[in-house]
Amino acid sequence: MLAAIAMCLCAVSQARQQQLAQKLIRLHVVANSDTAEDQSVKLLVRDAVLRATADVLEEETDPEAALQNGLPAIEQAANETLSRLGSGDTAKVSLRRELFPTRDYETFRLPAGVYRTLRVTIGTGEGHNWWCVVFPALCLPANAEDFEAVCEAAGFTDGEISALTEDSGEIEVEFKTLELLGKLKKILWDA
Repeated sequence: MLAAIAMCLCAVSQARQQQLAQKLIRLHVVANSDTAEDQSVKLLVRDAVLRATADVLEEETDPEAALQNGLPAIEQAANETLSRLGSGDTAKVSLRRELFPTRDYETFRLPAGVYRTLRVTIGTGEGHNWWCVVFPALCLPANAEDFEAVCEAAGFTDGEISALTEDSGEIEVEFKTLELLGKLKKILWDA
């Protein structure tokens, strides 16, 4: 009986995460290495990528298609930043699906799961990374009112916004369940 209840809760949690995942695109910037210099460079590349994606996504109704078409411009912005900084590294930019753990941001929390992702890999991509949400534009710290307005404009329901912003034990357990389910899927896929 407990196993059946747990499976139902997992199914509901996973369905909620998948609904959220269909409405947003994550940003994942991976530094060349963990040196202080490479970590600083990563943040400057991130800033250039955010400016380029804002241009690419302006007035677009299909953000995934816009980003796919804008990949060359986004990669160019990243590489121009690297060149301006005198870095010998280059950046590769791609649009893919990636598994993320539950992540707390300043004004919201995203559940673990597979998300569409704009990935920027600098050099060998062996350093710490930086995550956020490129669509809707939630990467820069925003107050709760701005966050809700951006989410509403992107088509999020009140329930989805609440799931992202509520600080309740129920949501935390649900997100942790999704994270564990994602890890299990990864183990099974890699096997």
